[in-house]
Order: sequence, then structure tokens, then C-alpha cells
Amino acid sequence: GIRHEVGTSTFSEYTVMHVGCVAKINPEAPLDKVCVLSCGISTGLGASINVAKPPKGSTVAIFGLGAVGLAAAEGARIAGASRIIGVDLNANRFEEAKKFGCTEFVNPTDHNKPVQEVLAEMTNGGVDRSVECTGNINAMIQAFECVHDGWGVAVLVGVPHKDAEFKTHPMNLLNERTLKGTFFGNYKPRTDLPNVVELYMKKELEVEKFITHSVSFAEINKAFDLMAKGEGIRCIIRMEN
Repeated sequence: GIRHEVGTSTFSEYTVMHVGCVAKINPEAPLDKVCVLSCGISTGLGASINVAKPPKGSTVAIFGLGAVGLAAAEGARIAGASRIIGVDLNANRFEEAKKFGCTEFVNPTDHNKPVQEVLAEMTNGGVDRSVECTGNINAMIQAFECVHDGWGVAVLVGVPHKDAEFKTHPMNLLNERTLKGTFFGNYKPRTDLPNVVELYMKKELEVEKFITHSVSFAEINKAFDLMAKGEGIRCIIRMEN
């Protein structure tokens, strides 16, 4: 039997879709590339472009450099941010992240003070925007506390543990910082996904660099192994063997 993972039956050869779940995209778009836009990449991209909205020349911190975080960096790059600081515990991700617009990196384990203080020192008081893409509650608090008083905006994208609680001093809000959350980057799939595909078709959004592996359906376990090890960014599974 085929399990309905989140109601999608991903590994069936045929499936019946509700019309509300189908978006009509440019027929010229290569499906083996744009398939990665349906989740993850659009989420990070939209979190930056639609929700954080970094002004041109601004400074953005991205917490977590997995596929969603790299897409958030790409969104900040497209928006014209001048400094994009990647924050991750895995330094192996830093080199790859340069391709997505990251200009600087912070590994919290390299410092003996809270990462929000490190970022405040680097940026003369705090970043203009931050996008949190780990789901770790401490990273969420750090992302909010590292934005600048007066105009800083922090956007939460990662999904926290069900028992997690967000704690910060109310002065952080009274000092005119903004905390926002987003689901799917504030894109409305039916109407907005076709436009994201057009960004790719116009070469403004580079999708290929997100696709690091491709396997046949027979090698599906290899794809899961890559995901579990955190190797690569996105792996495409080809249904034909």
C-alpha cells in the first residue's frame, strides 16, 4: 500500500488531485528543475522577498543554511541586500552558501558570547533583517534579538518543537523591533507559484544550484541517506529507472 504522507502520496505513479492544489505554470519550464520550487525553496525565498523585505543595501542574517536558509539568502540577494551573514553550526556549509549570496559567516560555537551579541558587534548595533530557518527555539530567540532597535525585522520560518516557548524581554518589542512568522513564504501557491517559475525562466532565480544530487526511483534509499547525513541540498528522484 502507498502511505499518504501529508496527504500527497508522493511515490505513486498516478494520483487524483483536487483542483485547488494544482498550479498552472509555464509549459516551457523544465519539470526536473522547477519541481523543487513547490516546497522549501519557495518558502525561504518568499520569507526574504515577501516578509522580511530587506531594503537595497541592507544587512541580513540567515540562521540555518539548509535548503530553506540558502533560499532565504538567495531572496536577500535578489532583493539587493549588501551584507548577508550566514549563521550555522556546520562550517562545511559556508563555502557552498557563497553561491547563494552569503558574504560572511558566523559559527556560534566559535564564540564564548551569545551569537546575537556577536552579530550586533559586526553590524554596529544589529542587522536590519533576520530570517530563522532552523526550527530551533534558541535560534529563533537569537534571530529576534540580533535585529536593530527601531527598524529591525525578524522572520521565523523554521517549525519549532511542539513544547517550545519563545521567551524574550518585552523591551525588545518596545524598542520597535518587529517579529513576524511565515508559512510557505507568504506565497499563495495557485496564483504565486507561476510567478516564481517565471523568476527562474528569466534567470533571476537560479534553481540549478539547489539541485546537488539526482537518483532513480530504485535508488530512493540513497536519497534518504543523503538527507539524513545533511549532504547536498536537494536530491531529485527520477520516476523512470
